[in-house]
Amino acid sequence: MSSHTAVVLAAGEGTRLRPLTRNRPKPMLPAGNRPILEYVLDALVEAGIEELVLVVGYERDRVQNHVGPTYRGRPVTYVHQEKQLGTGHALREARDVVEGPLAVVNGDTLIDPTIVADVLERFETSEDEATLAVLDGPDPADYGAVLLENGTVTDLVEKPDAGEYRYINAGVYAFAPSIFEAIEATPREDGELSLTDALEDAIEDGYVGAVETDGIWVDATYPWDLLELAREVLADGRLDPPESSEQVWIDASASVHDAATIQPPAVVGPDCEVGAGAVIGPNVALGRNVTVGANATLSRAVVDDDSRIGPGSTLLDAVVGQAATLGPNAVVSGGPGDVRVGTEIFEDAPLGALLADRVEADGDVSFAPGTLVGPNAHLATGVTVDGYVAEGAEVRR
Repeated sequence: MSSHTAVVLAAGEGTRLRPLTRNRPKPMLPAGNRPILEYVLDALVEAGIEELVLVVGYERDRVQNHVGPTYRGRPVTYVHQEKQLGTGHALREARDVVEGPLAVVNGDTLIDPTIVADVLERFETSEDEATLAVLDGPDPADYGAVLLENGTVTDLVEKPDAGEYRYINAGVYAFAPSIFEAIEATPREDGELSLTDALEDAIEDGYVGAVETDGIWVDATYPWDLLELAREVLADGRLDPPESSEQVWIDASASVHDAATIQPPAVVGPDCEVGAGAVIGPNVALGRNVTVGANATLSRAVVDDDSRIGPGSTLLDAVVGQAATLGPNAVVSGGPGDVRVGTEIFEDAPLGALLADRVEADGDVSFAPGTLVGPNAHLATGVTVDGYVAEGAEVRR
């Protein structure tokens, strides 16, 4: 059975990545200087997928306006999941626009073509009702454990509390059309319909295969994971501008002063401007139309589109959202720090600070390690911020 259609589950909000997901869905967060979703779509296209179906929901216009009706010559169909009621429910919403076997991937996890190709090859040369990718390395307690016997799945355990589990479910699947009947027959649990629950009968019958893959796979669950995504794409060189020198990518439309220093690995996106004496890198990704002022220093940092970093600023272990403005001499001194995600505190997380979209900081603002600043917050001259700054807050001395 050949699969030429892929369904991309891109409806999720990514609540643990707030405040950066306050105004955009998780798949549109940056992996380096491009959205995660672009890397997912690239992986599908390069693995031979001919038709793309995107299940969208939270802030869906951000996805649809960015991707458009086609992607790299492949037609794109959009399906709206009005309420996020689980991965099985999301796939069910695509039933009317899909015919025959299909691939299914998460739109918010960085993958490469190898993982998709490995799954499709196993599926197409077997009698499996479903095939999924498994990875050996990430902690199953954070994802989902897969038990195997001779390449056949014998059990799926979602986020196990204990036990000796080796493999995790990578969230890359190939399915026979019967998956939709299985989803319809699966009861909801706590109001949600999980895709893995829909596989229980096929697992019992021995018709779910697995393929171990060593392709790139990085999941962004928490704010500091965006720094890991950047490191991964920079190390792999999966970037749009041509490589200007070893592990340095500078778009042809960017302006980098002769007196600036770019330390590899680093990427400078389209229409960026880097001032005299600035030091960029290592492990820095500048999105589109970013300005870095004279004598600023950025290391282990992601700066998204249309943001401005003032002269003399220092940013270490920093994530800066879109259209943010940092005045002169801003300081993000780097991690580790204690980060509050929802009601949970993560101690010694590798994050200097995360600034959401449209944050405005006047001159001489300092950020304590682990600080999260919500969108549209204004930080007045000379303040030091710590912990969590709410959306739209006004912080003064």
